[in-house]
Amino acid sequence: MNTQNDKTAPKGLPPRSGMRRLIHPLVYRHLRGFGVTHTFGGSVQAAAGLVCLSYRVYGWAAFFLVIAALNLSGGYWYLTVDRSASART
Repeated sequence: MNTQNDKTAPKGLPPRSGMRRLIHPLVYRHLRGFGVTHTFGGSVQAAAGLVCLSYRVYGWAAFFLVIAALNLSGGYWYLTVDRSASART
């Protein structure tokens, strides 16, 4: 009754351990692309934050800079995981 169904496991994914299990499977298949996209988006948001700072709109500047920091750190993490995964194979 409670047998394991092997057909429910996602196919084509290498075994993941630790923090890598937090990454969505679609993102894990295309880590470099998502990492570059997050890094580029974070750079655009940082530029928007700097423009807001130049106009002395500090609330919006803080918002854009915090979101930029999160995107840049996420993109860096994706690129680091991609680099370490390709080094093992």
